[in-house]
Amino acid sequence: MSDLHEAVQRKASFGQTVKAVAWAFFGVRRGAAHQKDINQLNPVHLIIIGLMMAGLFIGTLVLIVKLVLA
Repeated sequence: MSDLHEAVQRKASFGQTVKAVAWAFFGVRRGAAHQKDINQLNPVHLIIIGLMMAGLFIGTLVLIVKLVLA
């Protein structure tokens, strides 16, 4: 339980979290950078930003399809 509490207390910037999630979407992360992210990023922030970016991606795809079909 203390590990979870400790993980949630991590302080990484918004930009670092967005960058880590963006690289994860592309699937290109070096092992050292991945390990650094695991040690610094707040898992709650990762989930929230991951869901936001997934929604943005899906919204963009829907918009492109609507523009093509119009």
